[in-house]
Amino acid sequence: MRNMSTSVRMGRILPAPALVFARECCKEWRVASRGPVGAVSVTRGAWTAWAKAGGRVGPALAFVLAAGAATALEQIELVAPGAGDDLRDALGRASLLVQARTNRIADPQDLFAAARADYGRLIGALYSEGHYGGTIRILIDGREAAAIPPLDAPETIGSIRILVDPGPLFRFGAARMRPYAPGTDLPPAYADGKRARSGAIVDAADAGVTGWRMIGHAKARVADQTIIADHRSARLDALILLELGPRLRFGTLDMTGYDRMDPNRLAKIAGFPTGEVFSPDELDRVATRLRRTGIFRSVVLREADAAGADGTLDVALAVVEAPLRRFGFGAEIASLKGLDLSGFWMHRNLLGGGERLRVDGAITGIGGQADFVGYDLGVRIDRPGTPVADASAFVLARATRKEVVDLKVDSLTFGFGLSRALGDHLTAEAGLSYTTETAKAGSFSRNFQLLSLPLSLDWDNRDDPLDARRGYFFDTTVTPFLGFGNTASGAQFKADARAYRSFGVDDGLVLAGRVQAGTVSGGTLLSTPPEFLFFSGGVGTVRGQPYQSLGVAVRRAFGSQFETGGRSFIGLSGEMRADLSRTIGAVAFYDAGYVGAGSLGTDGGDWHSGAGLGLRYKTGIGPIRLDVAGPVSGRTSDGVEIYIGIGQAF
Repeated sequence: MRNMSTSVRMGRILPAPALVFARECCKEWRVASRGPVGAVSVTRGAWTAWAKAGGRVGPALAFVLAAGAATALEQIELVAPGAGDDLRDALGRASLLVQARTNRIADPQDLFAAARADYGRLIGALYSEGHYGGTIRILIDGREAAAIPPLDAPETIGSIRILVDPGPLFRFGAARMRPYAPGTDLPPAYADGKRARSGAIVDAADAGVTGWRMIGHAKARVADQTIIADHRSARLDALILLELGPRLRFGTLDMTGYDRMDPNRLAKIAGFPTGEVFSPDELDRVATRLRRTGIFRSVVLREADAAGADGTLDVALAVVEAPLRRFGFGAEIASLKGLDLSGFWMHRNLLGGGERLRVDGAITGIGGQADFVGYDLGVRIDRPGTPVADASAFVLARATRKEVVDLKVDSLTFGFGLSRALGDHLTAEAGLSYTTETAKAGSFSRNFQLLSLPLSLDWDNRDDPLDARRGYFFDTTVTPFLGFGNTASGAQFKADARAYRSFGVDDGLVLAGRVQAGTVSGGTLLSTPPEFLFFSGGVGTVRGQPYQSLGVAVRRAFGSQFETGGRSFIGLSGEMRADLSRTIGAVAFYDAGYVGAGSLGTDGGDWHSGAGLGLRYKTGIGPIRLDVAGPVSGRTSDGVEIYIGIGQAF
């Protein structure tokens, strides 16, 4: 009489869901074997009848990987009658024999070892897809692999057949957990009537433990588990029993590994919440604060094995400091603008309290048609953990010289401010700066002096800022400014929104879109500092049009006409990115830009647009970009532009 149900009890659930679950649940699978010696039958199945019928595949799933003529191995064949695509893929991924053929491994000893290991791995694959009544046979030249003594491994192998009858699909009858923490977010797959995937049980156990840890029970664990498989009704009942442990508070933070870093400053930056109720999210925030500084190569937090008698839990922090100094450089070339060179030098821990000094420099327009070379030199010092753990204070100074349409602008800025992380993806910054600026165009010359208060919010959940394939980026800045002398007072608003979506085979296609907008209020064009006006054209706005070529024409009384920036701006960009290989990609893009003389697009304005194609070569520091673009509409250009740089255009 065959067993009609199986009851398995486990003391804990370990990682690697499918394989561990299969190993724990199938300790007696050899006892239930039938047919040729070593044939595995976990429960009752239809394999014997199928074999007596001649082993015809019929509508069964089968795929064959032919071996090279240079070896004795002719083929490795996997046959799984009635398996769907998901199960087929799971079996293929689990099988070491299939992997061996993919990697052109033909050594008989290696194949024999892979065959013996495949029984457990394929059982795990069946369980992972909810099949608990399967039968597995692995035939090496017609002999069951499990029946071949380990010391009598075949010297040559001609063919291997993997025969899998998946059996019926099991569903959860009763998927339960006790006790259940308020607010626990159980996986939807662990529910009555759902396919009884083994991974769903593991995920549910993890979620149950996490639910209790989230409300302070740091030592919650899986105490026991009962799983009953009823093969008559293809039903799996699962009960997970949790042990909570006491509700704990954070104790002390024991810090090691710091060298140059002042331990008092290290503790201030970490912001460890001593005395508060334990929360794994708080631990994550401590680690994030430390990693965000860039001072440490490694940050590891480890909870104490046991709680203290006073109901507190100590945590050990081990850090490894990164090299103190770092530098980098970049280059970008456009056919009309010329070559731009940039670089930076950074000290990660200037005074031992986490102070970061960064010096940036750039030279622009080398060899460009405008015959004008500009520069940009900036110095900034950031101090993390000031005044609170999630905030940083900074001071900066910057000097620039640039040509914008008909204007040659020299500026000098000094400022300070605070930035603060408001979550995993959201950052806010506020500052106060003083700027003096001189703009010249022919006989026109004007000096500007202003005090500004930039306020910004930055949301970024992109998977990779240099080569995003999914996620969103949104940055908005409002800058009220107070002018002195002939300088107007007003406010500038800017926004930059980007979205990314991947799809297709292996997510090889990416749609990327960008919208930019800006406006400035107060004063007139001539009394507004050029720093706050808007231009369009070039790699940051409209490729195929010369850099910052679109502005607004201004005529002075008894003077010549020249172009300056506008008081409103809209930029639109779209890209289709496609992977041609692991390292080569192609891009098609279209950009458009608008600049208006008045705020919010009033007083008219002009549009221009450009489009083109590009290639990307992927490297460890981001893709190397080559874009070729030409104008589509507008009055600002009639030639082709070529752009070379590092990272995607946006």
